[in-house]
Amino acid sequence: MSSNGPLTGLKVVEFQGIGPGPHVAMMLADMGAEVVRIERAGHQPMNPVVERARHRAAVDLKSTAGQEFVKTALRHADVLVEGFRPGVMERLGLGPEEMLAANPRLVYARMTGWGQEGPLAQAAGHDLNYIAITGALDAIGRRGELPVPPQNLVGDFGGGSMYCAMGILAALFERQASGRGQVVDAAIVDGVTSLMSFFYGQPHSALRTAERGTGLLGGAAHFYRCYTCKDGKEISVGAIEPQFYAELLQRADAPDILQEGQMNPGNWDEYADDLAAMFATKTQAEWCELLEGTDACFAPVIPLDEAKDHPHMKAREAFVERDGRWHTAPAPRFDRTPNTIRASTQDGEAVVERWAQQG
Repeated sequence: MSSNGPLTGLKVVEFQGIGPGPHVAMMLADMGAEVVRIERAGHQPMNPVVERARHRAAVDLKSTAGQEFVKTALRHADVLVEGFRPGVMERLGLGPEEMLAANPRLVYARMTGWGQEGPLAQAAGHDLNYIAITGALDAIGRRGELPVPPQNLVGDFGGGSMYCAMGILAALFERQASGRGQVVDAAIVDGVTSLMSFFYGQPHSALRTAERGTGLLGGAAHFYRCYTCKDGKEISVGAIEPQFYAELLQRADAPDILQEGQMNPGNWDEYADDLAAMFATKTQAEWCELLEGTDACFAPVIPLDEAKDHPHMKAREAFVERDGRWHTAPAPRFDRTPNTIRASTQDGEAVVERWAQQG
């Protein structure tokens, strides 16, 4: 596998895991990093899209040969990515103290839900649990109903892998000056709390609140929510600014009553009923013809398996077909050192041998 992405030349060792850890490694690999993935023997990829662009190596971490192989890889690697519970790597003899002693330039990234310490550090959990204690889950859903799990986007990937990847890159940048690696403790609870900074920094009001199903962004405002069309398909409107709201109403030929009091929460339920009745008079395609591409802040709600066919997504080449499978395109994009999608291979052992020979 070859690449000319911005991280070309970076050597990464990834330990097999699920969720955010593999997503971190995917992003690094998409940007050109050479990623050796340490897997259990017989492991079959759970997600060929997220697990793309790896040099796979089947390793028994409890065997002498497996231990020596991994330690050789880590002595020559720039980055380690692991997502085990706290203490597992230490019990394997692969903890940060040992590995940073062997390779002081190593950036040792630890991806967990609860973090490396704290009362819950050793407990099992998943995305929903992690975002529950941050305040984020409580904010998502309809007023008077239970919170709605937002897939695993907010925790695993928003507060998890994205912050872990940013931490890795920051540590690599600092290493240029110090010559030393360090441990990156990437906890989902920390990342999601950081994502909630917008709401902590806003003056509390009926407009700007994270209370479930209320506030301008929480689904209460008639101009910032989704509606059902005549054909049962859905559309989204997000016309917050007065000029965009005015354009939405004008283009949609909305009832006159909606012209006044946009930001008065006391109007929102009634106005939402009016918009719901209006949007139910036309199909999604008809509303797209009227509103899409304008400043009405409008977009159709597209099912995941149809997103690749939307004209804008096609123009952006947001999805790329490789070997009969659709992949999400690497992001972000670079003009001089473009990312590439690469297939995984079974040559992890040969790659580590090459690293060792290169010194």
